Amino acid sequence: MKYFEKIKGDRMYLSPMCVSDAGIYTKWMNDKDVTENLGGMAKIVTYKDEKDWIIKNNNGYNFAMILRDGDRLLGNVSLMDVNLINRTASLGIFIGEKEDRNKGYGKEAIKLILNYGFNSLNLNNIMLKVYSFNERAINTYEKVGFKKFGVRKACYYRDGIVYDEVYMEILKDEFNETKDFIFIP
Repeated sequence: MKYFEKIKGDRMYLSPMCVSDAGIYTKWMNDKDVTENLGGMAKIVTYKDEKDWIIKNNNGYNFAMILRDGDRLLGNVSLMDVNLINRTASLGIFIGEKEDRNKGYGKEAIKLILNYGFNSLNLNNIMLKVYSFNERAINTYEKVGFKKFGVRKACYYRDGIVYDEVYMEILKDEFNETKDFIFIP
């Protein structure tokens, strides 16, 4: 079996990343539509780079998002900079293929990883950074319960325009008080 149901959702599950997916991740990490939202648009990623990254980071909290229908890889969702003493982390997510966006997969993956972070890892504060032009992502984050708490002005250059970086966070109590946000595996 290539994928493992570590965190179960309705339409998808989160699995440890698979080294054999390095090729598709390399494609995505060199796709402007994906990387412009991640801040890595100018970076060139080789197959070896991506394979090495997966091997190095697969023991953390980086998960492949797998669609139940056909066990198909959708993208990646991660908790980064996890600090179990201060109970904090940062969230990162991307969906690789354009046709998989705007279908609610990101929202489901975020709910799954938040539930895992708050109720399995006992985190209290999870934050993220998003560029101001990415209104679709900002709307999704707000629907899940994230709130804006800061802005770093004029810090991301894309196609001749400079954008802000928006900081958002959600606390465990805010997530858990809204029962429809909780997925119980």
